[in-house]
Amino acid sequence: MIIASLKFLITKKRMKLTAFVIMPNHIHLIWRIENNFKRADVQRDFLKFTAKGILQYLNRYNKEMISKLKVSARDREMQVWKRDSMSIDLYTPKFFEQKLSYIHSNPCQPKWMLVQSPFNYKYSPAYFYELGKDEFNMLRHSNEI
Repeated sequence: MIIASLKFLITKKRMKLTAFVIMPNHIHLIWRIENNFKRADVQRDFLKFTAKGILQYLNRYNKEMISKLKVSARDREMQVWKRDSMSIDLYTPKFFEQKLSYIHSNPCQPKWMLVQSPFNYKYSPAYFYELGKDEFNMLRHSNEI
């Protein structure tokens, strides 16, 4: 669902994706919003679409998890994504490389230990940056955007 949403945004030329990692309870993205669109709108649409899909999935396969997402808010009954997702502009190449390295290593962090090497994690750009292979056909190298 997250991959499908990212591909949709790319196909509609709303953004270009440089890096991503999908973790068990969060994601990291490095994307460039296209000139005709506002970051807030693209981010809102991405979060809304994926939240609906996650709730549908949980309602079908993991109903007990639904209760953990209930909130007392005026505008919603459920909260899938953290409010006010952190969004940081990557203005310098050094800062970009730091964030890209963090994304690569996230699945290997002691907290997660999902894989021994970032190249073995399917939902990460490490393989793309090392060998140029993009299994999902949606990444653009940082020097291409």
